[in-house]
Amino acid sequence: MSDIKLTIQTADQTRKAQISVPEGTTTSEVLQAAIDNWALPSETEYSIANVSNGQALVPTQSLSKDLVTEGDVLEIQPVLVAG
Repeated sequence: MSDIKLTIQTADQTRKAQISVPEGTTTSEVLQAAIDNWALPSETEYSIANVSNGQALVPTQSLSKDLVTEGDVLEIQPVLVAG
């Protein structure tokens, strides 16, 4: 398996990074690494989307070349809870 080069950013675009992940890494692993590295609030729930193609990613999905392509932008989005 090869690495896939991606950009990951927060929804407000205040944090952004170029990453290289092994093909087969799950979206939840990428999400958790971003939360940890950027010290995002742990009490907030997050989702991740590929903004390059407008597709929401399921946390259990493994990143592969048919799901993301080199250079795609993945966005960490807080899940808003109405109350």
